Amino acid sequence: MAPNARFDLKLKEDEKELFAQAAELMGTTTAGFVRAAAKGKARMLVEQETRVTLSAHDFANLAAALDLPFTPNKALKGALKAAGAVKRGA
Repeated sequence: MAPNARFDLKLKEDEKELFAQAAELMGTTTAGFVRAAAKGKARMLVEQETRVTLSAHDFANLAAALDLPFTPNKALKGALKAAGAVKRGA
């Protein structure tokens, strides 16, 4: 699929020269270099910020809690009762 979205970016002259030099070293265009660098950084950041990492101890506690039977607390029971009343039109 051909690219069809635009993203304009103002740069300082020294930044533009740096990106152009790096692009030339990689054998690509400045736009191609910036796109690849930004995409790599974005993927890394999204992966880092969306992954949950637990210690072995915390994982064991989570797994044990998930194995317990579910018992709704008072607040959940009240919310379910209220939602049922709203659903019935009461």
